[in-house]
Amino acid sequence: MTHPPNGSAVPPGPPGQPPAVPAPAPPAVPPQAPGPSPAQPPRSAPPAAARRTAWAEGTDRLRAAATTEPGRLRIIGAFLALLVVAFGAVTTWQMTDRSAAADDVLHRSQPLSADAAAIYRSLADANTAASSGFLAGGQEPAAARSRYESDIERASEKLAKAASNAGADSSSAAAVAKLNKLLPQYTGLIERARANNRQGLPLGGAYLRYANDKMQTQMLPAAEKLYKAENSRLDSDYGKAKPYPWFAIALGLLALAALVWAQRRNYRRTNRVFNHGLLAATATATVVMLWLVVGHTFARSGLNDSYDNGVQSLNVLNDARISSLKARGNENLTLVSRGAETIEVGGKVQDKFDVSYRTLMKRLGDSDNGLLGKAAALADDQDGRNPVAAAVKNVGVWKLRHKEARASDDSGEYQDALDKVIGTKADAPTGECFDNVDAALEQALAHEQGEFKQAAEDGRGAMSGLPVGAAVLAVLGAAGAVLGIGRRLSEYR
Repeated sequence: MTHPPNGSAVPPGPPGQPPAVPAPAPPAVPPQAPGPSPAQPPRSAPPAAARRTAWAEGTDRLRAAATTEPGRLRIIGAFLALLVVAFGAVTTWQMTDRSAAADDVLHRSQPLSADAAAIYRSLADANTAASSGFLAGGQEPAAARSRYESDIERASEKLAKAASNAGADSSSAAAVAKLNKLLPQYTGLIERARANNRQGLPLGGAYLRYANDKMQTQMLPAAEKLYKAENSRLDSDYGKAKPYPWFAIALGLLALAALVWAQRRNYRRTNRVFNHGLLAATATATVVMLWLVVGHTFARSGLNDSYDNGVQSLNVLNDARISSLKARGNENLTLVSRGAETIEVGGKVQDKFDVSYRTLMKRLGDSDNGLLGKAAALADDQDGRNPVAAAVKNVGVWKLRHKEARASDDSGEYQDALDKVIGTKADAPTGECFDNVDAALEQALAHEQGEFKQAAEDGRGAMSGLPVGAAVLAVLGAAGAVLGIGRRLSEYR
């Protein structure tokens, strides 16, 4: 065996090739003195994983649970319970609002509207009674004086009640404040007219005409504004009470559909026809739905009836009675003024108060086009039509007697005209016809008020107990759904 030489000589290469040149040796590294090694750069720690939010972790757990049948059942149970509770809560909320509005119609807004109409009637009747007493001479009849005082007292009481129920910024409050300011002024003018009339001074007639002007141009318009404001409040309450609770109905249908789907799913997976808990939840939801739809339908029907056959009739009858009162007052003032105040109509100068009388009697009417004709058409039974028919008959007689009185006055027979207006019943005066018309309209108003009250009570009664009942049944239905799903979950344990 041959070994390469240990020397630095390069071994010969193959024949015919030059010898290989050895590579230069690397420079020798001088030995270093022992000591600490140079500082190495610090290694950076691996970045920490970002902390996940509770929502993301919960979503992952829910997603993982939803992949198993027990997890799906828990989700279905929670959804069903939430849906049934939401149905009950919305039903309770919406029906509470409607029930409160129906109660306001019966016990608040309609009575206030009736009070406003009573204020209007009382003021108009007081004006009529004052003119009737003035025509009787210095010693006015005790009946006329008593009627005037009763009307003023009634108007004052109703104004105090209206003031307590009107809002501070409402139009009703402004009308009430104006009437409270004008009423003492009006009564003061009437007392001055009486005092001068007892002394036989013509100034009494001027005071009476001034008082009538204040009544016709300021007080009655303010009373009419109050009446319209209260009627507007009544219409608003009807508008809140009658609409169907569509949101609650939609939730109820959704809850029933979800419960039916859950039971069908349960049947297809277990071949069991009934799940007692889900069946109980479906039954309670069905009861609430039927109670909601049927109860509100009956309530709406009652409220519509109370408006169509009650409120509308009352409004027309109130207008008719006020027209008759104002017509009677103008008839009296025609004799009081004796042509002192005139207006031009159709190129002819006519007595101002007689023109107003004819206008009001035309509006009152004894045909289908007048207020009495409308009242007769709105009356839904014989008890409502009979008083209106009596009023129509007396209006016709009133017009004939008034025509005779005007003929006497125009011919210069003032005393005869006076007897035909404010005389005794033996003289067949127009005052008798007015009293009969007023009494008939008062009877019709009392009947229609009873009709309204009965229908409104039926409407409100149809919603009684529904808000509370819906809440209780919804809680029971939700509990049934949870128990039904829990019964299925127990099979996996």
